Amino acid sequence: MPKRELSVLVSGYTYLEGLRWHEGRLWASDFYTGKVIAVDLQGRAEVICRVLEQPSGLGWLPDGRLLISSMKDRKLLRREADGRLVPHADLSALTGGPINDLVVDAQGRAYVGNFGFDLMAGAPFATTTLVRVDPDGVAQVVADGLWFPNGSFITPDGKTLIVNETFGNRISEFDILADGALGPRRDWAHFGALPDSDDLSVLIAASAIGPDGGALDAEGALWVADAIGKRIVRVARGGRILEQIDTGDLGIFAAALGGPDGKTLFMAAAPDFIEANRRAKPEGRILVTEVDVPHAGRP
Repeated sequence: MPKRELSVLVSGYTYLEGLRWHEGRLWASDFYTGKVIAVDLQGRAEVICRVLEQPSGLGWLPDGRLLISSMKDRKLLRREADGRLVPHADLSALTGGPINDLVVDAQGRAYVGNFGFDLMAGAPFATTTLVRVDPDGVAQVVADGLWFPNGSFITPDGKTLIVNETFGNRISEFDILADGALGPRRDWAHFGALPDSDDLSVLIAASAIGPDGGALDAEGALWVADAIGKRIVRVARGGRILEQIDTGDLGIFAAALGGPDGKTLFMAAAPDFIEANRRAKPEGRILVTEVDVPHAGRP
């Protein structure tokens, strides 16, 4: 495996998530300050907006308006052209915990994951739903029984949705039907047996990898942030690890491919995701390296 040189693009944030390359800048959500930021390749950051109930997943409607997961109140927000944040959809009745990452298709349909349980309060683990939000804000469940659906990706042909399941030892995929409904779930990658417990510590111990955020590339492989392994891995369909980048004491929780040629790999790094720790010591940062295969698909 090649040795990748890592550098720091920006630092001093609490806990960054939802990385997206969009219009020449890297966009990200800083959980515990509520900031959505955009950063250029020189490390100059702009605060785009603030989300009081904790921002996460980001995506854009076809007309350029930004969608933001507001985690704690389980609402999808929309940033209007004049900068106002307005409700796009209330997902509280359709989700079992805070909403999280998302991906928006070419038609403006957002596929939104959620925790399924109160992770921060130590509640028992529960499987959960994936919700589709149409451009008019109408929302419905399109999949169930998922093990913490997290980073999601749409293939370049727009026909397949790939979903990282952080505590399920797997990455799933679904056919996207013409109306935005999903076909039956199948494994995109399989790393081990489904854990047989609702105890989070048992789930983590049983997980070979904890797929969090990531990025799809032009060879059909996924860069996958391993939320439990302090690394990012490039995974082939089926589950074979093609490359691994270890990050020492820093966890990697999100990633994106971007830059002028789509070959810059951006990684959201922090020592952990615990709110009290990250507020006390804002050590979140974006690491970057150059890779060989460019970005493909969405986001």
